[in-house]
This record gives sequence, C-alpha cells and structure tokens, in this order.
Amino acid sequence: MQIFNEINTRNLRGDIFGGVTAAVIALPMALAFGVASGAGAEVGLYGAIMVGLFAALFGGSPTLISEPTGPMTVVFTAVIAKLIASDPVNGMAMAFTVVIMAGMFQILFGALRLGKYVTLMPYSVVSGFMSGIGIILIILQIGPLLGQPAPAGGVIGVLENIPSLIAGIEPEETVLALMTLAILFLMPGSMKRYVPAPLLALVIGTAVSILLLSSDDIRRIGEIPTGLPALQMPVFSFDQWQVMLLDAIVLGMLGCIDALLTSVIADSMTAQQHKSDKELIGQGIGNVMSGLFGGLPGAGATMGTVVNIQSGARTALSGLVRAGILIVIVLWAAGLTAVIPLAVLAAIALNVGINIIDWKFLKRTHKFSKRGTIITYAVIALTVFVDLIVAVGLGLFVANVMTITRLSELQANDVKGVIDPNDTDLELSGYEKDLMETAAGKVLLLNLTGTMIFGVSRAITRKNSGIENRRALIIDVSNVVHLGVSAALALEEAILDMLNAGRDVYIVGAHGQPHDRMERLGILDRLPPENITKKRTVALERAIYGGEDSISEEAEAESTSEETTPPSQA
Repeated sequence: MQIFNEINTRNLRGDIFGGVTAAVIALPMALAFGVASGAGAEVGLYGAIMVGLFAALFGGSPTLISEPTGPMTVVFTAVIAKLIASDPVNGMAMAFTVVIMAGMFQILFGALRLGKYVTLMPYSVVSGFMSGIGIILIILQIGPLLGQPAPAGGVIGVLENIPSLIAGIEPEETVLALMTLAILFLMPGSMKRYVPAPLLALVIGTAVSILLLSSDDIRRIGEIPTGLPALQMPVFSFDQWQVMLLDAIVLGMLGCIDALLTSVIADSMTAQQHKSDKELIGQGIGNVMSGLFGGLPGAGATMGTVVNIQSGARTALSGLVRAGILIVIVLWAAGLTAVIPLAVLAAIALNVGINIIDWKFLKRTHKFSKRGTIITYAVIALTVFVDLIVAVGLGLFVANVMTITRLSELQANDVKGVIDPNDTDLELSGYEKDLMETAAGKVLLLNLTGTMIFGVSRAITRKNSGIENRRALIIDVSNVVHLGVSAALALEEAILDMLNAGRDVYIVGAHGQPHDRMERLGILDRLPPENITKKRTVALERAIYGGEDSISEEAEAESTSEETTPPSQA
C-alpha cells in the first residue's frame, strides 16, 4: 500500500490556491475553537497545523482538509473539564494524552480495515448526536457573547447562570458579537467566493474594537506564544485511566465518522474515490502528533474541504500548502492575533454550532418515522443534558433493537406453516395440494425462505405450536439463504419435540450454509437418511404413505419438472 497520500505537481496552481484559501478559513476557526475549548487560542492553531499536515501526508482522501471541528472541540472541552476537575495539576496534560490515545485508536481502526463499518450508524442517531453537539456549542458561547467568561459546569452551569450573565452584560462586547453574526449570516454568496465570511467577520470585528470602541474594556485573545509548541509527554493517572480510555474511544470514533463523511462529500465533488482505511490511519497520525504538541483534536472539516476543492485543489499538496502557511503565522505572525476580541471568536463558534445542527433532517424527521423521531430527539436531549457517551450508546442500542424488531416482523412472513392447502399463500403444485388434502391435517409443512436471523426463531416456534395433533413435520429449507444460530436451535427444538413424541420429521432441500449449520448441531444425524430429501413431494408422500423406497409416478414427475437450482444456490 502506498504510504503517502496523492501528492504531485500536475495541478500546482489549483493546489496552491486551494491551500491558501483553506488556510485563510482555518485561521479564524482554529482560534475560535481553541478559545471555546478553554485550552487557549494557540491550542487551536497547533491542532490545525498538526492534524492538517499529517492527515494530508498519510491520509487517503487527496482533497480532504483536516483541522479542529465543532464536534471534536465539544467532546474535547468535556474531556478537559472532567479531567481538570479530578486532577487540577495534571488534568490538561491528561486531556492531551486522551487526544494521543484517540489517534492511536484511529490508526488501529484503519489497520484492522474497519473504515467501511465506521459510518454504518442509523442516521437518526448520527443526526441527533451532531445536532446535540451543535446545541452544546451554542450554549457554551452565551457567556462570551455577553462579555463574560463561560461559567463552570458545562451546559447546566451556563443555563443556571443565565440570569447573572444577563445582569452583568458588557454592551460593547455584545455589540461586537452581534455585528460578527450579522456579517456571517448576511454576507452575500457572491462575496463569499472571494473572501471567507469568518475571516471578514474577524477582520472587521477586530478593527471596530480597536478604532471605535473602548479598547481597554474589551477582552481579547492576548499574546500567543511565537514559535513551535513544546512536546507534551503523555501523562496518565491510575485513578482516571478507565475514564481516559473511554473518552479516547469516543473521540477517536467521532473523528473517524467526521472524517469519512467529509471524504464522501469530497468524492462527490471531485469524482474520486477515497481510501477509508488509509484515511483513518492518516487522521490517527495527525491526532497523535497534535496531542504530543498540545493541539486540539481534529477531523475532516466540511467547510475547509469544500472551499479547497472549489478553489481548484485536486491533490494533497493543497493540504501541505495550508499547513505551511499556518506554520508561518505561528512562527512569525502570532502577535497579530493578540488583539482579536473574544466576543468575535464566540460569535464565529456560535455560527458553527448553528450550522452543525441538522435542520434539514429535524424539519422532516416526523415524516419518515415516529420511532426515528423519538430516537433523534432523545439522543439530542441526552447529548446536551446527560452525557455524549450515554447518548450514542443508548441511541444505538434502541435504534438497533427497533431495526431488528422490524426485520423480525417482516421476516416472520417468510415462515409459513401449512396444514390446509386451501388456506395458505404458499405456492403449491396441484399434486402437493392433493397430498396435503389426503393428509387431512395430520402433516404440518413448515416452509422457510430467505435469511433466518435470530428474531425469526419466535415465528418458527409459533408456527410449530400446533404439532400435537400432527403425525409428521416437514421442514422445507430449499430457499433459505442463511440459517442463524437461534433459528437453527428453534428448528432443533421442534424436531426433538416431534421425535420424542414418536412422530416423523422430514427435512427438504438442505444445502450450503443451512445444511452445514444443521449438520454441526447434529440435527441431520437424528433423522433417518431417507427423511432428508431434495424434493417436497417426496417428503409429503413418505409422511402420508409411510417410508416406502419407491416413489410414485406423480412424485417422479414433480421431481423431474422441478430440477432447478434453488434461488439460494444460484
């Protein structure tokens, strides 16, 4: 496998222009996310450089731009708050260790080739989780928007302190924030092609704060350290390692989902095909390096990626150009960011939160499914007010249970119990109907079709519940594609009940995986060889007339006319 991403100079002009444009967008977003996380503006810049550089070098999506994103920042903010509360001295260092661990999990996911499975989540859960994260990001900006530090205690702490935040409002900073939001929302689309709205809002907001407002009363970023960040050695706490491990898995999984979903968007715009597993490895290396140098965790960023492609980028060279420009800013121009007002960055972060909310789906979810609607809003509520991990875990559990229940209900129709040939929708030949009428209700024909998963076992048991007055049971598995363990055990129980009662059991059309499954369970060994047949007519004759070796002319004709390969074997 090729180690590096697709990097060449065949599209030099487009890649350079795309990288420059992506860097221009990345700067205000990185600063905003750094401040929003509580770790500092410089941490956002370090994350934008490290994740972007190494994901571009080693990833599997040439035009993907990777940097700190809203969802990753929200999760990391919760990690910081949790670890600092438990260990004020080492909490921040432990939080960066979680970023390193998350990156290692991403590398592991890629190495195990799990990329194609990462995004196999119910959309109702993904939408609810992302929308919940957007709401959290919005709520956390309420304090800075009103000119005050965000209260401790996360979302609940902010909501509890809203009266005091409003009472202590700083009008000048609030005006700056509202002006920034106005620029972000009202800027014409034609202008956005030339100047990214976040950058324009950042420049205008900073200029107004310096030239028109009382500069001393406005909270600003302050001096950002110039030069490359110092190496952050991993710090572990024996008491907190389980919490750190769980947070790392959540952060890593979220980063995988974010990156791969954005890669799909990039594919649709460039007509290329990304390499999912390779991209996860690149994302993992980027997050490991970001954690080692004290940066925010990151993932594929939709805005940066779209602008990068629209500006002409087609290879990973654009990502390297973007990282190079940000490195230059950190090394020689970090001082220019010191005067940026925190209220302006809070407005930019709030705008990101609004965009993360899946408005399109939330408006229509009730039209798709009432159950899906309940899951979506339950995940949102759990994400915002309880815990991110609980929200995803419970949402996935409920959604999967509902899906399995629905599949079981649908597949229960593939289990047909026939006693009266005139009271069934199962296709029977004329001779089979004659045989069933001759049986006079003494033979139960159990016909299975398709994939028999564990939810079908109840249907098998239910259809088999009326065997007490039957002389024989015929189980037709000719059209079964897959026989699950639970369904096989249900069949075994039905067979044993009949055999223990001294009655006959016949199995028709056992082949492939169903045959192997029943053979391993010893089901076939319990029956005489002549009771295992390929044709239903043969089984019916033997069940009705006894186990003669001869086959009637009608059965022979049926066998000849039906010598076709079952659909499951085709």
